[in-house]
Amino acid sequence: MTKADIKDRARVRIFPPAVPLATIAAGVILQRGWPLLLSLPAPERYWLGGGLIAVTMLGLGLPAVAAMRRSGQSESPWKPTLSIVDDGPFRMTRNPMYLQMVIVCLGFAIVLSNGWILTLTPVCALALQWLAILPEERYLEQKFGDEYRAYKRRVRRWI
Repeated sequence: MTKADIKDRARVRIFPPAVPLATIAAGVILQRGWPLLLSLPAPERYWLGGGLIAVTMLGLGLPAVAAMRRSGQSESPWKPTLSIVDDGPFRMTRNPMYLQMVIVCLGFAIVLSNGWILTLTPVCALALQWLAILPEERYLEQKFGDEYRAYKRRVRRWI
């Protein structure tokens, strides 16, 4: 990696998937000490939560990665962005992979009948916004200027 590559990237300082993983782990740990159960019977909660996870991964996560790779780019926030990807799920949300991470937290809350994960999911969304999305948006606006600002006007950040 050259010095130019190091400068040409978003200043994301976290591994974004660590945020929802930490959310789920914290919810599981809190649940052991202070149960906060959702009143969802099994096996319905497995079908509902598992279905939510599967549909989100198949409908948002994988298509977003595929769109990034089709454009010749990496989904890694630490690599240079070559162009604005605005097809696939990026037509509906500027952050389909982060949205997928948040929805997967909701799916795990349902599957595990864990009120803590549900309670912590908005914190997960805020952490992703502050630690990943905002630095990415600053980078994209600096790099692409009016083209990115027009995309921001057309497509919402989340949904």
